[in-house]
Amino acid sequence: MSAKAERRIVAILVADVVGFSRLVETDEASALEAVRAARSVVVDPAVADHSGRVFKTTGDGFLAEFGSVVDAVACAAAIQQRLASDPDGVRMRIGINLGDVVVDHDDLLGDGVNIAARLEQLCPPGGVLMSGTAFDQLKGKFHLPVDFDGEHRVKNIAQSVRVYSVRIDGVRHRVKAATTRFAPRRPWLAAAALLLLLGAGVWFLQPGATDTRKPSIAVLPFDNLGGDEATGRLASGLTEDIITDLARFPEVDVVARNSTQQFGGGGVDIRKVGEVLNVAFVLEGSIQRAGDQLRLTAQLIDVATGNHVWSERWDRPAEDLFAVQSEIADQVANRIGGGTGLVQTAGREAARRKRPESLTAYELYLLGTEALEQITPADNARALELLERAVEIDPGFARAWVELAHAHALAENFGADAAAAHSAAMAAAERAVLLDPLDAEAHAVLGDRLGAAGDFVRSEAAFEKALSLSPSSAEILSFYVGWASAFGKPERGAEIVDRVIRLDPNYPAWRYAVFVYAYFMAERFEDAARVAERIPADTQDRFRMVMKAASFAAAGREKEAESTAVAALAAFPDTTVQAFVSGPGWAEHERVLLAKWMAAAGFPACAGPEVLKGLADPFPVPGCP
Repeated sequence: MSAKAERRIVAILVADVVGFSRLVETDEASALEAVRAARSVVVDPAVADHSGRVFKTTGDGFLAEFGSVVDAVACAAAIQQRLASDPDGVRMRIGINLGDVVVDHDDLLGDGVNIAARLEQLCPPGGVLMSGTAFDQLKGKFHLPVDFDGEHRVKNIAQSVRVYSVRIDGVRHRVKAATTRFAPRRPWLAAAALLLLLGAGVWFLQPGATDTRKPSIAVLPFDNLGGDEATGRLASGLTEDIITDLARFPEVDVVARNSTQQFGGGGVDIRKVGEVLNVAFVLEGSIQRAGDQLRLTAQLIDVATGNHVWSERWDRPAEDLFAVQSEIADQVANRIGGGTGLVQTAGREAARRKRPESLTAYELYLLGTEALEQITPADNARALELLERAVEIDPGFARAWVELAHAHALAENFGADAAAAHSAAMAAAERAVLLDPLDAEAHAVLGDRLGAAGDFVRSEAAFEKALSLSPSSAEILSFYVGWASAFGKPERGAEIVDRVIRLDPNYPAWRYAVFVYAYFMAERFEDAARVAERIPADTQDRFRMVMKAASFAAAGREKEAESTAVAALAAFPDTTVQAFVSGPGWAEHERVLLAKWMAAAGFPACAGPEVLKGLADPFPVPGCP
């Protein structure tokens, strides 16, 4: 292999014949003939039909690469279905992973291949297992149901692997039970210990648990109550768009549309849907047309209770069906998915009812994000505690690292040591991106930290990556507008705020500050002041109070500007125009605009001598040293 090896990201499929050694021992000639027949009649045609390439064969198996996860999983399903049709034929286990590989002539090497091989070893006969990275690319694009089978440690792979199984012909193939990290040398002792644990009433998902399974949802085909063809197309398109948009939210798993088609037509038994598709929530809706008006309804139902978690109705003109379809799909997806969405909120409520000592990593993450969103010093300290516990339990839980980065960044605003808080936030953000390169919010929080360090080029690149992964997420768009002006695009930032408010009019309190900033930097001062007055008093850190005062001053609301500046100086007495705008997180044009209106609000101009010593590049304020 050359010093500069070629690398690429591909979907790897690893397959192996079940019980091959036993078959050879019984009848070697017949076993080899059966494997050859399976390869020539089933495997090779299936790989070719799905644009794959077999790059390695073993005595009883093979390894293949595909340019698409969808092709790899479809090929695996076709192989297993065809083999199952022959009761006397061989059976296979198949593992699939999407990962980075090293190209060595015709061979492929690396963890991308190794993980697929480990999944094949975990796989039950006749089944197909895939990694979390493969599943993330598959969501909403495959016709067979897929079940989450937990996080598993596999040999020679540092981080645990999320494992998903494909239902072949409606049969759920669960991960083999013998997947523990060690086998006790004294099995009787292990059994005795197990009995003692059960007798003591100890639940296995104790604080060491790494259960990070997410809630799942099925979006049923919207009912066409109007009967005409155009309304039917809108119903079909809306269903597809909601599934696609929801699939971009890592907080929830979404069943593919082909799996929900059987439940179209209305009048379905929601509990039956939950049982068949193994989901916790079902979204159903309808569209009715009357003349030139449309009425759309949607409701989210908790499968376990049958209760309506949420319902909404929209009345829209029918003149632009595509615009209506896009608007409603965006609103529904953002209301259900995301960190403050209905599904995650339901998970938080359930977690709050549990004993603190029995919380899993996922539940700690849910409660940590809930505390983080309160934007108070005490709640942020609580969030840090919960999220640190989550990543301690499961170091491979990317989303917990994302929220931990947010918590460290906010701690800096509340007075924590700036260098230490920024360093911790940056490390958490980088860890999140490394663990899950397809998580849009991981890239967004990394962009936020790069921007805070003044690296606007890399920051903008990280945000653009986040937007490409989740272009309709109100959360990702809200993170971006906090930096749009620094990227030289203040008008775009303000326009995106307008869009986000339309998508999510009841937006959470943490967005107030970034919306104020975006409007202020676009010089839409009245809009900035209108949002600023909504900032709750107990959530006002230094940044929020300064932006609020400057917005009031720029909007001509002098008395409010002055009183807000007085309150800010009471809470943060070392606040000055020069010190505030000299930080690395501002572009030059932002410093000029903010300095002007901070001074107008009544903030002192010059930083003190001790503060000046710590400023790498003090902003030149008239009359200041």
